[in-house]
Amino acid sequence: MNSQPVSLVPAARVWRSAWVLIVGMALVMAQAIAAQAQDMPKSFADLAERISPSVVNITTSTTVASRSGPAPTVPEGSPFEDFFRDFMDRNGEGMPEPRRPRRSQALGSGFVISEDGFVVTNNHVIEGADEITVEFFSGEELDAEVVGTDPSTDIALLKVESEDPLPAVPFGDSDASRVGDWVIAMGNPLGQGFSVSAGIVSARGRALSGSYDDFIQTDAAINRGNSGGPLFNMDGEVIGVNTAILSPNGGSIGIGFAMASNVVTNVVDQLQEFGETRRGWLGVRIQDVSDDIAESIGLEEARGALVTDVPEGPAAEAGMESGDVILSFDGTEVEDTRELVRQVGETQVGKTVRVTVFRDGETETLRVTLGRREEAQDAIPASAPADDPIEMETLGVTVSGLTDELREQLALPEGSEGLVVTDVAEDSEAYEKDLRAGDLITEAGQEKVTSPAELEERIADARDAGRKSILLLVRRNNEPRFVALPLDEQE
Repeated sequence: MNSQPVSLVPAARVWRSAWVLIVGMALVMAQAIAAQAQDMPKSFADLAERISPSVVNITTSTTVASRSGPAPTVPEGSPFEDFFRDFMDRNGEGMPEPRRPRRSQALGSGFVISEDGFVVTNNHVIEGADEITVEFFSGEELDAEVVGTDPSTDIALLKVESEDPLPAVPFGDSDASRVGDWVIAMGNPLGQGFSVSAGIVSARGRALSGSYDDFIQTDAAINRGNSGGPLFNMDGEVIGVNTAILSPNGGSIGIGFAMASNVVTNVVDQLQEFGETRRGWLGVRIQDVSDDIAESIGLEEARGALVTDVPEGPAAEAGMESGDVILSFDGTEVEDTRELVRQVGETQVGKTVRVTVFRDGETETLRVTLGRREEAQDAIPASAPADDPIEMETLGVTVSGLTDELREQLALPEGSEGLVVTDVAEDSEAYEKDLRAGDLITEAGQEKVTSPAELEERIADARDAGRKSILLLVRRNNEPRFVALPLDEQE
């Protein structure tokens, strides 16, 4: 019986190899720990000392007029009737003495952005103020004047006059900040004076309530009085303006929001140059593209901004139509409506831009010269009267032609046309997608409908084309939106 030779390795060599492996692993771990230690600052003291002179406390004073109303009345026969009569008589002719106007003060924060005295803060800090005082870290106080405000982003630009150059801080690139990056917030929380708090970027791209919102979320402590103060990165650059907190008790619970610097800088530049904002205006109403809407119009990917209405304005003049999906604006792809609103708003008024739209299964590029948002007036074009009413039930809804009587009942503009939804089955997809009696269907399959017969024809066309759903343009209170209804419900 033959056997294969066995190769033996000396034990010393085995232990030596294992020791080399262990030492190597230890060195790798030590390097990783050292790298983490380098990313985690030992102290924020040097940074805070360097940037503190540029951060300011803001105190505003407002005259609040007293309102003198009618004297309080007491029901006849009440046990308090004599008491109130004596009280009113002591104040003369049954009326209390008028109260004098009083002064109301508010506190906030801000920061200097130029040596010649421009200061950034929140609009809500100085709104309605008669007097604004800026206090510096040194204790010096200067009166400030309002250069301009932008309620849409809650940003205000102030100006102070100083004989000496003021310490200023630069803006940084908020788009370069990453979730997990260290940040510090500075300001005047609860009127306690200059204060520093540290944390990380918790999230980016947060929206609260504004059309142009782009908030950085942070767990650095932000409280009342911090409004308008800067959020710094570790290079001492301002990447956000502390604006709001989410709190059930009015104090910091680690959810604060700072308006991103890339939004703020554009606003500040306009306020500094014009004293007001001048945002681009495209002139369309839009909604996001859902998966079923994308399928219903043959769009491969659910992205872009779906145009629901094109009132008189720049887009109408360029040939844009309701039902177009805006895929790119001025060379930048559009993911959703929020992104498009920001892109348009940040584009120069009067600039001619290329807008790529998806229409009837193909892409088309339009050239649009932007107007100014602040001067825009929405104008809804009138259309021809509708046919005589005939009711029809389809896809879970009952529709009727539009009459003058229905137009008056629904408070529709004169000349409106379409189909009135008179009933919606509660177990239908139409009901789940918020179609209700009183809604007006103006388009089906991206073509106008003025009679039930036309709607039936559009549905048949969609089925013949192999569509799983049909796109309806629906108006409620004169606000348009698209709804995609599945075609698997046979009437």
